[in-house]
Amino acid sequence: MGLLDGLLWRGRAAQFDSGSAASNAIELTRRHGTVSLTKQDAATGHLRVNLNWRMRSSDIGGPQRESLLRHPFKALKPPEVVGHSMSMVNVDLDLGCLYELADGTKGVVQPLGGFLGDVNSPPYVKLSGDDRFGSASGETMYVNLDQRENIKRLLVFVYIYDQTPAFDRTHATVTLYPSNGPRIEIGLDERHPLARSCAVVMIENVKGEIVVRREVKFVYGFQAELDRLYGWGLQWGRGYKAKADR
Repeated sequence: MGLLDGLLWRGRAAQFDSGSAASNAIELTRRHGTVSLTKQDAATGHLRVNLNWRMRSSDIGGPQRESLLRHPFKALKPPEVVGHSMSMVNVDLDLGCLYELADGTKGVVQPLGGFLGDVNSPPYVKLSGDDRFGSASGETMYVNLDQRENIKRLLVFVYIYDQTPAFDRTHATVTLYPSNGPRIEIGLDERHPLARSCAVVMIENVKGEIVVRREVKFVYGFQAELDRLYGWGLQWGRGYKAKADR
């Protein structure tokens, strides 16, 4: 989906610090779902947000593999009998962010429509690119926390732009790398085979304190449905991405 209100900033070239390389990590779960960057002295500099995914190992071989584990003698049958049972899924996960600034400005940063943002000017969020093939580096977004007083809330989300909904076939993780302290990980491990979008994490300025809160709410629509769920109030219309280079 593409945003129709014309809020598009052309980001200037910038050198990003990649955040802490700390070996330890904080995993946000249902039971322990929030962490304060301010209390960890990590609410400054560039917060790097990375989306990375891979196909679930249990799906390698598909139903055939699970069947062979239960009935090992099936492996003695000719390949033509037990083969071709897995339908290949082309997964294209995209990283995006709904933002609301302190002055009331609202919008979206996402590959769809070319809304890549700007890290030095409003909305102080910049998407570095669009990874369509699940490479090792994934997709990365930067948040300028030196402008935290101008940021009210940021909702980081993941959606499947095209192809078959396949959140149940992928193992996706969103990782936040603050400028100081341990990284913060949010796993998208819940099985929602028909979902096309997922609200992953909220980054919110609560009376000057930058709080990160796990959401992990799957929806069956796209950004407009996430908007309604969190009360952003934007206008949405049909959007497209340019075809990938072959």
